[in-house]
Amino acid sequence: MIRNLWRFERPGFLQCPQYAVQQCKSLSTGAIQVDPIEQHRKRLRDWFSHMPKEEMRFGSFSMDNWRIDPVIAESSPRENRELATRLGVYTHTEPEKSQVLKANHMFTSLCEPSPPVKNVLLYGTVGMGKSTVVNKLVLDWCDGQLDQFHIILPFSCEDLSSQNQSTSLNKLVTRKYTQLRSILPQIWSGRLGKVLLVFSDLEQLKLDFRLSKTELCSDPSEPQLLSSLLVNLLRNYLIPDASILVTARPSAVDSIPSRYIDRYVRICGFTEVEQQRQYFRNRLSLSPDDTASQNLMEMLYRNLQRQSQLTTDCFLPSYCWIICANLHFLHFTTAADLPIQTLTGLYNSFLALNFGGQIVDANSQQNIPIVRYIAKTVGKLAYEGIEKKKMVFSEEDLQSCFELHTRTEEELNQLTAFQMDVLGFFMSPSAQRDSEPLLRFTVPAMQEYLAALYVVLGEKKTVLERVGNVVSETIGKASEDMTAILAIVSKFMPLRILTLLRLVNIFPRIFRKISTKSKKGIANTMVFEMFKEDDELNSDVLEQIDESILGKEVGVSNTPSGDRTSTQCFELFPTFMAGLLAQNNRLLLEQLGCTIKNVTVREISNHLKKHLSKVTANKQLPPSEFMDLLLFLYELQNEAFARQICKSFQSLNLSQVKMTTLKCFVIASIMNTSDHPVDEMNLSVCNLSEDCLKILKPVLLRCKNLNLQFNNLRLGAWQEVSHLLQDPNCTVQNLWLCDNVLSEAAVNCIGPAIAHNNSLTRLSLLHTSLGDQGLKVLTPYIRENTWLKDLNLASNNISEEAAMAFVEMIKKHPTLETVHLYLNEISDSGKQELHALSQEQDGVKVLASITEGSNISAYWTLILKNVMGNAANRDQEHMANHLTLFQNELKFSRRQTRNLWKKIRLLRVERRIEKQLRNVQQEK
Repeated sequence: MIRNLWRFERPGFLQCPQYAVQQCKSLSTGAIQVDPIEQHRKRLRDWFSHMPKEEMRFGSFSMDNWRIDPVIAESSPRENRELATRLGVYTHTEPEKSQVLKANHMFTSLCEPSPPVKNVLLYGTVGMGKSTVVNKLVLDWCDGQLDQFHIILPFSCEDLSSQNQSTSLNKLVTRKYTQLRSILPQIWSGRLGKVLLVFSDLEQLKLDFRLSKTELCSDPSEPQLLSSLLVNLLRNYLIPDASILVTARPSAVDSIPSRYIDRYVRICGFTEVEQQRQYFRNRLSLSPDDTASQNLMEMLYRNLQRQSQLTTDCFLPSYCWIICANLHFLHFTTAADLPIQTLTGLYNSFLALNFGGQIVDANSQQNIPIVRYIAKTVGKLAYEGIEKKKMVFSEEDLQSCFELHTRTEEELNQLTAFQMDVLGFFMSPSAQRDSEPLLRFTVPAMQEYLAALYVVLGEKKTVLERVGNVVSETIGKASEDMTAILAIVSKFMPLRILTLLRLVNIFPRIFRKISTKSKKGIANTMVFEMFKEDDELNSDVLEQIDESILGKEVGVSNTPSGDRTSTQCFELFPTFMAGLLAQNNRLLLEQLGCTIKNVTVREISNHLKKHLSKVTANKQLPPSEFMDLLLFLYELQNEAFARQICKSFQSLNLSQVKMTTLKCFVIASIMNTSDHPVDEMNLSVCNLSEDCLKILKPVLLRCKNLNLQFNNLRLGAWQEVSHLLQDPNCTVQNLWLCDNVLSEAAVNCIGPAIAHNNSLTRLSLLHTSLGDQGLKVLTPYIRENTWLKDLNLASNNISEEAAMAFVEMIKKHPTLETVHLYLNEISDSGKQELHALSQEQDGVKVLASITEGSNISAYWTLILKNVMGNAANRDQEHMANHLTLFQNELKFSRRQTRNLWKKIRLLRVERRIEKQLRNVQQEK
């Protein structure tokens, strides 16, 4: 047993005979003791493998699966200073290949004669991947893949900065790692092997290396300030054999004298497209068998290969995260993901992951939350850009926005550090104009999010509001004391003087009125930004986000809306403002130091409700704008508010909005807040899938007129249509299924539903490739139906024989009044025969042509309307053939009659068709 123990123990165990003897004695006496080092490994693995809930909202959760190591390279303090020269914003350059290092080689000397590397400073801006590198080192050690150190002790300077009392290094270690208490002396003596101390987020501590301020200390049991502990460790005076890894942001690099650092390492992010591609593939957990997912990945990869703006943005690993989060939100959202994340929630989580719990300056007594500071500074710049339709900013813009001329020395120092460390996270250098350096928001949607945060937090204030707020707070604090004094002296003072003194309390009430107007202004801003006429031709905002990530090839619209950077449209801005008012998002923001009060939300909502009710009642919104309004209501997450607004939605026109499961969920969640009947719902050219129809079913059941044209419905989607028609609660009376391929299997799928449906009175199957066989399968189901009045089977390649047989079968149908059979393979004589059959008493009216013998058909306007409906989405060559056929029929009828009045009528219709034919030919 003892032999096996020695065989499988790690190397450090063999190097410590005393430690081994203690373990053997414990085993020989029958006591089972856990190896403290192995216990330490297990606890560190559990700790560093834990993922925040924001990370677990989408994609893969395994660190081994999706963590891609960012590039790191050897650097120097001089390079750090050079990278922060432009506008005070940290720029990013690719390192030389000779400078690139691997994470496990940071403490390895490049040349043999060189002194050993003991103290390493790893620096980089927010979101660049410092924590990822540290996590990899720790987990590699836990898995036995980092054999140059026998123990690693990680610490967070953010945690240490909250401790104001003096403590010893021993207490610091044992307080956090109690399992190491028994072997601590052996760790410091080096008998267990090399030890690595890791201190992350150095900027959270203020270090002073002057001997007059920080005395020397070599005793790990002697209490001292935590900053003094770290200074003596870096001096190699305390635990001289220990190696130290310190991570810091660029502003803190010079806080340690260079003589105490053996190697500077800069973290450079994802410098290669293949790194970015691998991150996306792993993080989204794309299945090789999922064709749609693979196509999505290929589109993303092509956009990266084009060296587009996306490629430049994704050098920052954190931005790869937000891109993945957006893609998962847009394409992989399912009903199983309840509760479904909101778009605003994604960006809140993004801030929480990168800035959660942080303050602007750890050494300041103000303790300003960094997210609040971001909203006041970068948010203000973002909002002013939206007001002026700007997406690039000059140095003058920054100075004006940050109000540098009014700052104190301490505030200027804070702002300088903020620009170096944080501003580069949100903004990056853009093209130069006349040698003037410009900045832009790295992700365009982030400008709109931060602008919304700036407005909703109430940071957008007039001078009157700023002054009034200060005066009101001052008077409010003194009002209670003044009230008590007035109560005492009221018996001795004249009433007039007392009245004058009570006027002091009027000001807070006046200020509350000013504040109320401010809330009304926020509501006005939201409505104004949402319904701009300039944005009506753009795609919906979700489609715009998709196109900005994947490129324009995903769009179904010909409008140049995919490139948000070039069009300078800010349609996400009001959506984010609505999302920030949602309860869940406000709770997270409160944890980040940004409080939005319930009173504020109620006042904004009341004003917003009035404005939206007026707009929706008086204006017919384009489909993309209507989709944006539904998303706006969804982001608000206020069921009562949504119910009151959506009651006015009697007609839902979403034609040509490219549907996804997410959009369908948004539509269903808003429309389901109310159970009012819907007169019409237009879902033509929406690329509806089986899942889309399944999610929308509760809304579709309430529709009187339902348009599902041009959706390329597959068999699964036809099954959902069948389920819809068979539902006893179905109220659909008019159903358009035109221009969807209706195979024999699909006919068998929806046939029973048509036969037993009790609401459908009009069914259009125009241009569904039905053919003779499909018509034969459909006929018995039509005969069984007892509600249908109008059936359109035009342009379905139906032969004359099949058409005759069908009419014979259904000519005595109890309810059917009209059957459309024009634009099928029927001869002129066959058309006349069908017309004659339709003249029989109580027979079904058969529309086989635009003419009836030598006369124009009484239904020619209906026929032309059916054929020309959604003409822009049909094949232009087919449309031209249909119109030419009508033209020939009119000419033939005009030659057959001698009646002048009939000739004039036929010629008038012929001229109208000729005009439409020219329009179609011009669009070909």
